Amino acid sequence: MLQQTQVATVVPYFERFVARCPDVASLAAGSLDDVLALWSGLGYYARARNLHRAAQVVVEELDGKIPDQLDDLMQLPGVGRSTAAAILALSANQRHAILDGNVKRVLARFHAVAGFPGEAAVARKLWAHAEQHTPDMSVADYTQAIMDLGATVCARGQPRCAECPVADDCKARLQGVERELPHPRKKRKRAAREVTVLVVQNDAGDTLLERRPPSGIWGGLLSFPELPNGQQIAAWCGHNLGAAPISEESLASVEHAFTHLDLTLKPVRLRVEPRAAGVMDGDRWLWYKSARPLPGGVAAPIGKILREVTQLESLN
Repeated sequence: MLQQTQVATVVPYFERFVARCPDVASLAAGSLDDVLALWSGLGYYARARNLHRAAQVVVEELDGKIPDQLDDLMQLPGVGRSTAAAILALSANQRHAILDGNVKRVLARFHAVAGFPGEAAVARKLWAHAEQHTPDMSVADYTQAIMDLGATVCARGQPRCAECPVADDCKARLQGVERELPHPRKKRKRAAREVTVLVVQNDAGDTLLERRPPSGIWGGLLSFPELPNGQQIAAWCGHNLGAAPISEESLASVEHAFTHLDLTLKPVRLRVEPRAAGVMDGDRWLWYKSARPLPGGVAAPIGKILREVTQLESLN
């Protein structure tokens, strides 16, 4: 959960998650919908899908035992070199260097390593420094300490050098470039996309949700159907529902930024005829009653639109 996400955001999600899935067996036994529901709003949903699949691999193929060797642990879905190293360093005090985002920042500043850490040449330098500094003893303490140093003192925007225990030897501070390092990624023009989403409601006030494909943006989450470019709403309803829309109402657009894409959702609320029954694929589609808990995960923008629709329903 802490990959790409700050501690303050993660804590309530983590507490809910471990209350429902306290061990690898319970996580593996749960459905992907259950896992994604617990993850809803946290973003980067591939993490949740990988975590669930990794738990299943451990239970089904490894007799419930999480690997205790680095190479074996890295075979699990979603577990890379730094994550595997952190797991073994913290849980078993094994000597493995880690290089998460906080550690990259500490080492880039301490050694004045120029360049974006995501570039291969820069990453190799940082890995070499990480190996150099990892001690033979008290590895768990060191690993936790350097992550915390980056998270709390060697902060991204406002490094607190006066409080840093290694400030006297920090090359970036000595050169006066501590606020410049590590260098950011070179800016690229972000793609922009507008999508019309259909908030389809039947005479009972149920809302139609669609399960997205397992990979890609919001993979495996519940969402609203998207209107294909060039298709008319009436034609979509006739083909998919076997019914015509009774009314159409445009709702406020919702904007959402991904790392590579600016997405604008343009929701259109539809009332359809009572006989709407064209949706037959229960694995892909479902009619959702707002009084019940969601049976799966939804992305934050979809949740926002659902809440708005629910408020509109309460006013009617």
